[in-house]
Amino acid sequence: MEGIVMKIFYGEYFNSPCGELSIVFDEKETLLHLDFPDQGERQDRLLLKRFGPYELVEKTSRDIKGHILAYLSGEFAALDRITCDLGGTEFQNRVWSALQTIPLGKTCSYLELARQLGNPKAVRAVARANALNPISLIYPCHRVIGSDGSLTGYAGGLKRKEWLLHHEGAL
Repeated sequence: MEGIVMKIFYGEYFNSPCGELSIVFDEKETLLHLDFPDQGERQDRLLLKRFGPYELVEKTSRDIKGHILAYLSGEFAALDRITCDLGGTEFQNRVWSALQTIPLGKTCSYLELARQLGNPKAVRAVARANALNPISLIYPCHRVIGSDGSLTGYAGGLKRKEWLLHHEGAL
């Protein structure tokens, strides 16, 4: 319907040990997007693609911010208390779900992830799905590395990826 604008909520940007974060959620405080504002217009592009025209309304989140900060302070299970809605295609959702099977403190390669999904030739598609991951801490695309063990691609930047992997004990 023309003229309908999706109303979604955002908490204030907040500082964390790995940089400034932004959260977007619905009226039930289901997390829709988590991003690093210093990475340009990524959040706006992904929200527009997912929802079409939308209106961001400022609202304080009672729990999401606290759970994220608890995780970043070492209480890793805190992220399990956040309800998420990622949107995405069937393939993207399969990739994002597979990310959650990578244990804390471990990494896997894009190729390993593609094999886990039953299609070792889908390495580039897996990498693209990772790049479009809207909730990167809870669906831990930072745990996916190159086949040679190198840190490659992360929407939050490689320094942030390295920080997260150190924080989780993977490096």
